[in-house]
Amino acid sequence: MTTTTVAPLTTADADALVTAAVEAAEKAGVTVSVTVLDAGGHLLAFRRDDRAVLISGETSTRKAYTALQLNSPTADLVDVVQPGGLFHTLPTALDRPLLFIAGGVPVRRDGRLIGAVGVGGGAPEQDHGFATAAVESLA
Repeated sequence: MTTTTVAPLTTADADALVTAAVEAAEKAGVTVSVTVLDAGGHLLAFRRDDRAVLISGETSTRKAYTALQLNSPTADLVDVVQPGGLFHTLPTALDRPLLFIAGGVPVRRDGRLIGAVGVGGGAPEQDHGFATAAVESLA
């Protein structure tokens, strides 16, 4: 039997994701908080700018957690929580409540989920763009 090993998300990767997300946000003139979680949901990197809205740190963490738990960008999940949607009645008895607002993106390596990045502070569509830019910079 052959096993394939995928390198985990490292702290260097996490720092690079934070830097890329912040740079993308700064180019747009937006101040953001960024959270990077590993595949187990453990915090690898976090950055909150003092100019950002205070809640943006919690928002970025919950976006990353949601993207990780559901292995999907949070922007793709907005419709599933609407009444009648797939997750409309999803229990919130998890470690952190899930947050279905764009800005959380899973990080994959060789097709496997290795973590997630969450960005908060801008409009949801902007945050999604910043998180996506960060993930794409890692490739």
